[in-house]
Amino acid sequence: MKRIVLTGGGTAGHVTPNLALLPRLKELGYDIHYIGSYNGIEKKLIEQYSIPYYGISSGKLRRYFDWKNFSDPFKVIKGYGQARTLLKKLKPDVVFSKGGFVSVPVILAAKHRKIPAIIHESDITPGLANKLAIPNACKVCCNFPETLKYLPADKAVLTGSPIREELLSGNRLKGLTYCGFQSEKPVIMVIGGSTGSQFINKIVRSLLPDLLKDFQVLHLCGKGKLDSSFEHTKGYAQFEYANKELSDMFALADLVISRAGANAICELLALRKPNILIPLSANASRGDQILNARSFEGQGYSVVIEEEQLNSVILLDAIKKLFQNRNQYINAMAKSEQLNSVETIVQLLEQAANQKK
Repeated sequence: MKRIVLTGGGTAGHVTPNLALLPRLKELGYDIHYIGSYNGIEKKLIEQYSIPYYGISSGKLRRYFDWKNFSDPFKVIKGYGQARTLLKKLKPDVVFSKGGFVSVPVILAAKHRKIPAIIHESDITPGLANKLAIPNACKVCCNFPETLKYLPADKAVLTGSPIREELLSGNRLKGLTYCGFQSEKPVIMVIGGSTGSQFINKIVRSLLPDLLKDFQVLHLCGKGKLDSSFEHTKGYAQFEYANKELSDMFALADLVISRAGANAICELLALRKPNILIPLSANASRGDQILNARSFEGQGYSVVIEEEQLNSVILLDAIKKLFQNRNQYINAMAKSEQLNSVETIVQLLEQAANQKK
């Protein structure tokens, strides 16, 4: 039996592609283990799947001044020592990393133990953690054609992002029941990222009197961001987040308003959902969501509104135009020839594991 160690964490986006690989890896008989941080979001997500989980010390490497920049390198060094010990004990045939700073010591330890490692970069430009990991990896998977120029030619593979199988098998009728919606009226789904966006929430709620004339609104607003004043508004369903019911919600949606995280937009592409992307501003991030969104806009998959330009008038106009022209976007996405990302990545893992043997 072949053994694989998965790693990645810090945000859900550094974990969910790993989850998407699980069914195929189990089908092939892999013994699967996971290395993450002590108490990061990855621990909670992975433990639901009864996979052995190992927490290690993890520090963040920041591009800006912070006193923690002086202490966190020692956490990374400690994590590296812990990862070396774990990999010596587990003796995996291959390591797969989805990124995040917890993955850096794991990839470095894999190199030290001569274990082949494959990493996946979701965004157009590699993040700092993956930049540190790339020299120690045998292959680097990516989502966007634009990313290839930032990667070593002998390592880069355009795979797309692994999509969880369950998202592709949602039930619209179950979604209608869950939200209490009518079947005749189209549905707008609003997703403000894993923690929600107070700014987007405010604008969407201000538009409800106009939107509810023609649409129903399914709003994933983020933890702690429910508004009780809209509790009994017909045609409006708000939730802090979605778990198993997410696939049914997607099946229900006629168009989606979303942030532009790479995994999120690849899910929209796989599901062929017309969408409006509102990327995080460059002031609140390294600007990767803006690049992701512009790539999708250029390929005809999305309408993009940058946060600095967003207001209720612009958003309402964009919704009306997108819905009117939705088939144009659906057809563009259908022609995207989205790669079978799970199978492509698993084949790379198989090749690396077999070479080690």
